[in-house]
Amino acid sequence: MGTCMSGICDSFGCSKTTNIRLKLPAVCFIWQIAMIILFGVFIRYNEESDAHWVETKKAKNLTDIDNDFYFRYPSFQDVHVMIFVGFGFLMTFLKRYSFGAVGFNFLIAAFGIQWALLMQGWFHSFHSGKILIGVENLINADFCVGSCLIAYGAVLGKVSPVQLLVMTLCGVTLFAVDEFIIISVIHARDAGGSMSIHTFGAYYGLTISWILYRPDLNQSKRLQGSVYHSDVFAMIGTLFLWMFWPSFNSAICNHGDGQHRAAINTYLALAAAVLTTVAISSLTKEKGKLDMVHIQNSTLAGGVAVGTAAEFMLMPYGALIVGFCCGIISTLGYVYLTPFLEKKLKIQDTCGINNLHGMPGIIGGIVGAISAAAATEQVYGAEGDTFDFTGKFAKVVPHVQGGYQAAGLCVALVFGVGGGVIVGTILKLPIWGDPADDNCFDDEVYWELPEDEESHSVVLEYNNHMRNRHQDVCETNFSVAHR
Repeated sequence: MGTCMSGICDSFGCSKTTNIRLKLPAVCFIWQIAMIILFGVFIRYNEESDAHWVETKKAKNLTDIDNDFYFRYPSFQDVHVMIFVGFGFLMTFLKRYSFGAVGFNFLIAAFGIQWALLMQGWFHSFHSGKILIGVENLINADFCVGSCLIAYGAVLGKVSPVQLLVMTLCGVTLFAVDEFIIISVIHARDAGGSMSIHTFGAYYGLTISWILYRPDLNQSKRLQGSVYHSDVFAMIGTLFLWMFWPSFNSAICNHGDGQHRAAINTYLALAAAVLTTVAISSLTKEKGKLDMVHIQNSTLAGGVAVGTAAEFMLMPYGALIVGFCCGIISTLGYVYLTPFLEKKLKIQDTCGINNLHGMPGIIGGIVGAISAAAATEQVYGAEGDTFDFTGKFAKVVPHVQGGYQAAGLCVALVFGVGGGVIVGTILKLPIWGDPADDNCFDDEVYWELPEDEESHSVVLEYNNHMRNRHQDVCETNFSVAHR
């Protein structure tokens, strides 16, 4: 069947080859071997995961329950499910790209977490020539990969797996530098990653999509939509993400009140976003019918937007307000902004990541800046450590912290757009085995499919080819007749 498909492509005059038999295995083997070598040289267990923990806890008068594993691992499990199941299934809405959505999501995440442990380790956990890792490093690596999966949403169905691996390698590198500047240099707080994860990831992906603009993508229009069962699968991803997002935003917060407060704020913002998403979806459709695209995506916008301020004293009603506003803005984005971006700015955003991650991420950064600037000792207490005003930041006052938060948002945007331009230019080189414009959004390009699906695809290709030929003949006859 693969030969048949190649023959059809040849007869149609396809100018691109999607044969990645040597490219993909070479990249996977070489990069994985490189990871093994780098891990061997640099990475070791930290004191809480090392076998010497028995001695450490005795020396520090600790017990096993004081080990960070017992605080962080439940959150890590939830975040891990979000990355591998939530993001993967959220992108299965395309009628013939479910293998690519879940499978390439798996590939990106599996490679990305390894490179992230190294990159983030060099910035945050590098001691005496070694990177010391524990469960919190695993969470942060998942966060890092999350930004790359967000970016994948913008180019879903239009790139090869080799391009995705290059995009992930560069994205993780950019994220690690971006995050280091935001968290360690500027000293902004961003527990749920509205700025460092969502804003960076969204505009990194959107800029790459802009650079890789396909003027004839309408040739694959027959495959860009969804079918009933593909939308159901995508809704599975939505529900996993929606349920576990409180863990995502609270996973690396301070033990105690900070983590507790972040989970509550996220929980409430998500709930409010569902109602306003449903309301706007109904208002913008004839006869008030709901659009499943809105329900799959905009219902999550509250979790994105509350991320930066999740551990702040946002107050429960403030979290509801954030979710309320983001449900409206995100849904309107799908209705009006996505078509505008494609038509006027040449940005082909397959998953609408600007509406789910980009705009809510910016809103989250702004909410964080305002919340920090308005902080008072009366609200946070004299000994509150939410903003970590210690060391060289001991004399920082709230309104200055608000400025740091705003600066962090700017850094995320600069790295997202600037990095996207550079990486997009690299990915535009004709060496990566990406599909032709008329062959996008189809699993058969890179996957072995069950026989019935393959046959269906070939028939569709043949019918489309004959339809185009018939149209060309009709236009030629019409032109001759009117000479």
